Amino acid sequence: MTPTGISGLSYQTASRTGKTGDQGQYRYFPGETLTLSVGNLELATGVPVEPVITPLEFFTFEREALKIAGTTDEGLQSHRITEQQLIQNSDAVMNLTRFLMALNWRQRTSSGDGIEIRDRVIQQLNAALPLISEPIDFNVPRGEFALEEEEALSPANQLLAEICFYPPDDELCEEPPTLEAIENAPPQPEEAEDRDPDIEYSEDLRSKRERILKAIRTVGDVAVDTAEAYLTRELDILTTRLGIRYYLNEFVADLPASDTGIKTVNVKKIAGKPDLADIEAISTRDQDVVVHSFGWQSASVDYFLAGESGGESEILVNFKPSDTYRWVKKSLRVVIN
Repeated sequence: MTPTGISGLSYQTASRTGKTGDQGQYRYFPGETLTLSVGNLELATGVPVEPVITPLEFFTFEREALKIAGTTDEGLQSHRITEQQLIQNSDAVMNLTRFLMALNWRQRTSSGDGIEIRDRVIQQLNAALPLISEPIDFNVPRGEFALEEEEALSPANQLLAEICFYPPDDELCEEPPTLEAIENAPPQPEEAEDRDPDIEYSEDLRSKRERILKAIRTVGDVAVDTAEAYLTRELDILTTRLGIRYYLNEFVADLPASDTGIKTVNVKKIAGKPDLADIEAISTRDQDVVVHSFGWQSASVDYFLAGESGGESEILVNFKPSDTYRWVKKSLRVVIN
C-alpha cells in the first residue's frame, strides 16, 4: 500500500482478510479486487489488486483516467502528466490522502516515512464513528470536507476531534475544562508562596484548555501542498522502481557515416522478457538520425543514419509495459564518425 507503506488499514479480497503490515503489505491472488477500510470506516471498494497501490487507484474515475497518458513537450506520452492533474484536481484523492495523513500517529511523512495508523487510533475512531452527524464522503469538495468553523465541523473533523494521539493517561486526552469551570475557579495568587498545589486556578485551567484544544487534529493540519508532495513522492518512487527493471541493449551506438543500413535497438527486461502494451520513439536530431519504425510486439526500434560525420542524436524510446499504466523512457546516443 504505497511504496513507503500505510500500515493498519483493514483489507479484504475474495480470498483474504487482514490488516496491512508495517510496510503496508497485504496478501492477495492475481485478478482479485480489494476493499479497504480504516477500522469500521470504508475507504474504497472494488480496487483491482496490484503489488503496490496508491490513493489515485482507490476511485473508479481516477483509476480510469490514469489509463490516458498526457503528452510531453517532446511529443511523447507520459503518465506523470495525468498523475499530477489528478493530484491537483481530484477532490476524492486529496480528501482521502489528507484524512489518512491526519490519522498518522507521528503526523509527518517528510522524512520519507510511511503512514502508521495505530490500533489505539482505530479503537477511538470506531467508538466515535456512530456519533458523527453524517457519513464521511470523500467525494465532496475539499473545502467542505475540511470545514472547520466554531459552530460547524465537517464529519471528518468531527471524527478526528474524538481521537487522541497520545497515551491514554496523558493530560491531552482529557476533556478540556469548560469556560464555566474556568470562570468559577479562583484566580492565582500573586505571590508564589500563597499558591496551593492542590488547587487548579483559573489560569491553570485556561492553559490546560488551550493545550488540549491545540492537540486536537483536523484535516486542515495537513496542508494541500503537503499532501500533494507526499503523493508525488510515492508515485515517483514507483516510476523509478519500474524504470530500473528495463534497459536498452546498448546505450551508445558509434557508427561510420557510410553505414546507412537499418539498425535496431531492443528493449530488455532484467530477469525476464519485456511484455509491452505500447511503444514510441523519436530522434532529437532528425537531420542526423531518423527513426524508421518501432513495434511493441518486438519491443524494438529501427533507425538509420542521415547525417554526416560529426553529427549525433539521441533516440528516445518510450514504452508502456503491459501490466501498468506507467510509461518508461530510455535513450540511445547515436554518434556518427
